[in-house]
Amino acid sequence: MVFAVGGKKTPVTLLAAAIALALQVGASQARAQAPQPAEQAPAPAGAAATELDTVRVTGYRASLERAVDIKRGEAGVVDAIVAEDIADFPDLNLAESLQRIPGVSITREGGEGRNISVRGLGPQFTRVRINGIEGLATGGGTDTSGGVNRGRAFDFNTFASDLFTQLVVRKTSAAEIEEGSLGATVDLRTARPFDYDGFNMAVGGQMGYSDLAEEYDPRATFLISNTFADQRFGALLSLAYTDRTVLEEGSDSVRWSNGRSNGGFHPDSPFAQANDADVFHPRIPRYNRFLHEQERLGVTGSLQFRPGERTELTLDALYARFDANRWQDNINAVSFSRSGEGKPQTIVRDGAVDSRGNLVYGVFDNVDIRSEGRYDEQTTEFQQWNLALNHAFNDALRLDVLVGRAESTYDNPIQTTVIADKFDIQGYSWDYRGDDRLPAFGYGSLDPTDPNGWTLSEIRLRPQWVENTLETASADLSWIASPFFTLKGGVNRKEYQFDSREWGRGTPPGNRVETVPGGLMDSATLASLMRQFHISAGGAGSAVVPDVAAFARALGIHDNEGLFAVYDNLNNLAANNRQVTEKALGYYLQGDFNFDLGNVPVRGNVGVRRVETELTSDGWSIVGGVPTPTRVVHEYTDTLPSLNVAFELTPDVVLRVAAAEVMSRPNLGFLNPGATVSVAGGARTVTTGNPRLDPFRAKTLDLGVEWYFDEGALLSIGAFYKDIDSYVQTSRETRPYRTSGLPDSLIAGTGATVDDEFVFQQPLNTPGGDLKGVEIGYQQPFTFLPGFWRDFGAQLNYTYVDSEIQYLSSSGEPSARGPMVGLSKNAWNATLYYDNGTFSARVSAAYRDEYLNQIPGREGSDMEGTKETTTVDASLSYNVNDHFSISLEGLNLTDEWNDMWIDSFGDRSISYTHTGRQYLLGFRYRF
Repeated sequence: MVFAVGGKKTPVTLLAAAIALALQVGASQARAQAPQPAEQAPAPAGAAATELDTVRVTGYRASLERAVDIKRGEAGVVDAIVAEDIADFPDLNLAESLQRIPGVSITREGGEGRNISVRGLGPQFTRVRINGIEGLATGGGTDTSGGVNRGRAFDFNTFASDLFTQLVVRKTSAAEIEEGSLGATVDLRTARPFDYDGFNMAVGGQMGYSDLAEEYDPRATFLISNTFADQRFGALLSLAYTDRTVLEEGSDSVRWSNGRSNGGFHPDSPFAQANDADVFHPRIPRYNRFLHEQERLGVTGSLQFRPGERTELTLDALYARFDANRWQDNINAVSFSRSGEGKPQTIVRDGAVDSRGNLVYGVFDNVDIRSEGRYDEQTTEFQQWNLALNHAFNDALRLDVLVGRAESTYDNPIQTTVIADKFDIQGYSWDYRGDDRLPAFGYGSLDPTDPNGWTLSEIRLRPQWVENTLETASADLSWIASPFFTLKGGVNRKEYQFDSREWGRGTPPGNRVETVPGGLMDSATLASLMRQFHISAGGAGSAVVPDVAAFARALGIHDNEGLFAVYDNLNNLAANNRQVTEKALGYYLQGDFNFDLGNVPVRGNVGVRRVETELTSDGWSIVGGVPTPTRVVHEYTDTLPSLNVAFELTPDVVLRVAAAEVMSRPNLGFLNPGATVSVAGGARTVTTGNPRLDPFRAKTLDLGVEWYFDEGALLSIGAFYKDIDSYVQTSRETRPYRTSGLPDSLIAGTGATVDDEFVFQQPLNTPGGDLKGVEIGYQQPFTFLPGFWRDFGAQLNYTYVDSEIQYLSSSGEPSARGPMVGLSKNAWNATLYYDNGTFSARVSAAYRDEYLNQIPGREGSDMEGTKETTTVDASLSYNVNDHFSISLEGLNLTDEWNDMWIDSFGDRSISYTHTGRQYLLGFRYRF
């Protein structure tokens, strides 16, 4: 079996082929020689009483017990999640599994977990390693959720959870752990053949149903593993496939503008004359409909060789492909996004302002209505291979070598938006009074379902591409100097490269053009290319929208043929193209100790890590009004001491103390040496990079107590503090484009003018601030209860985090103080389960407090954020026999909505959407 990527064989596919061949050759022999599982072996005579005293725990309860064992054995603060069985991970999504861990919260995209935050620190502060190699999987999202990931946040939705056997979250630092994390280091581990005895094979399938999309979706998993040649050689291959359709719908405003600063209302409006105070109105009021079609394929392979008792070689490979195509439909009142003279001064026939200054009701004349259809084809492709050598020279001296390469490519070859307008509509209205999240819209003299009378206004083509590549090599030596002390040292060299490209319609030498010439298409033809769409949320109803596929066929948009070919010159947009090369050399020295302090066993480690970083940023800056290639080199060095100590106060109670200095490098998108200009309807931004940014730096302190009061039971409480010396914020201010000093050519053809207001953004190093919090965890199987009740158990955790960061104005002066972006003050997770070895059931609830997305916010607001969420999932499974099981799962059973807002006082809705519930019926067979 060979998997080809784009018609070519990669190291991953070649390894998969080698594994498949090895498995095929050895399978029959292994089946004949494989030892029987212990529970199936014949019991010796007279052993019945002994067997009754031995309980083999399986399923969900067993995975919790193994996770507790990992946590207890570590020197630092660590939490883990372990697969229940071969190719049987507890959750369908890695991010949703991680939220079961104290201090971990997630963000969602298309109805499933995408990124994680740990102890209030956002996704960019968490490093992810796969089989010991740092990885960065990046994808795309809706514009509201941030669009294309050009940062350091890891997109967990790239991978099927079935490919992994263990997740470990390291919340404290050690010298032997690579730098780069301010929040946590997450270790993901795929299956290896030496994890199992002899021949193993498992196959599973599920059929899912989404109640909002009303679609059925298949999932499939497969794993085959074998060890042979007297257990000296092993091969493993696993596959996971998901086909998923998700409908997301709701309302959004893009954001709210101050009517006074946005050009005011028409002077003939009685409403304007009676309201001189600041009045805020939605910029692009609309309902949105997103149809996500996602296909996910994952393949892992592993070869292991043990030539002698002291030497082990492991070759791992991972391939993942995530296709996430998306249709976006909406009809909106575009007039209210414009600034300056003219249409912004739409006549307000009637209106109502609430106590927070929001224009919650209005009836308007001379309004332009816009219908937008957008289609994205997106693919994230991830490949990684790594080779590990573990060799013990003798009982005291050990060498570990790891080399590898990881590559993540996000390709968005088609991002096409077709826009049609109708002008000067009379009697358009909005009404937020009944529901400030799902308003009622009235279209006055416009029939939104009529395909006739529209004017083709814009065709936007914005294909994009992002690639992240990491090559790394490390060598570590450990010497057991005595039964009480082990000395470790090592060196790590890695080179990380980030490339980003964007193209657009234009005319030489690269100006963007998105408008279309008059007369390109007659009204009858245009009407024939419109289609109906329906939104059920808020009773929004139906409307027409340009059918992007039909327009593409009629105008030759995607093949550069036909009527549109004359205007379809795709140019590489210099301002949006950049490359960052990051080279890091790190080395460390660490001592692991284990001794008794009186009658208290003490273990832990102390060490120091030093890392030298060289950043080379390539991009384009404007010199004399002309885009000019620019390179900036920035170097910095960090010395990072760390200490982890665990005191076993009693055989069941562990006290942990940890302290460290840590660093996290700034987001890659911040390091652009030039400026990026973006115009998307009424959303206009100028983003200026800062390639000389210093990393985030902090001093950390942890103190915790863990009580292991029963088998598989744990009660823990931990306090943590981070003194953040250096922070990176994005300053934002709104002003006319003409004040930027950038050439007018950068906005030519976008529909924007030099008098329009743009949001200017630039990253800055700030003085930082502090972060502190407490996390509490409890889990216990209820084996102390009688009969039926002894098979129940619970897993609970709660986290409180607070922070205060000094933010700067665009001029670099201190301005607001507030919490970190992405921080939820309160978060909890609760799971109640039942597991008797044959039947298993569990229900989980996860709560996350509201958090900020931006501070300061846009349009002169103090901040922007996302409201609290509570999601509920449930799972049932039944083991028909030792080989076959069936399952039923329900996700997001309360159909939680995602609620984004702007301004802490005004509480104005930016976006309010939901994706519905999902149900999955499945089976699993283990040979």
